[in-house]
Amino acid sequence: MDFRQAQADILAVLRDSPIVRDSVVANVREFVQVGEIGHAFDTLCSWLYEDELPISRALYQRLSTLSAQLEMPEPMDRLDELIRD
Repeated sequence: MDFRQAQADILAVLRDSPIVRDSVVANVREFVQVGEIGHAFDTLCSWLYEDELPISRALYQRLSTLSAQLEMPEPMDRLDELIRD
């Protein structure tokens, strides 16, 4: 996966996610900015799950695609429980 594309994809998913905590948004953006794509993705998924934020099937699919591209299946564990259409 192209590094710049991964950065853009994570920021796009973050923007479209239901996460509204400024500290979490800033944390994910900071990880992306310093090149810690894996940490950014893990943090994003962790907060979705921890805060039990509802996500659309489309957002779940985008996260799933990113998970496969980053070869990081663990952050996706149980996110399917959050799907609300």
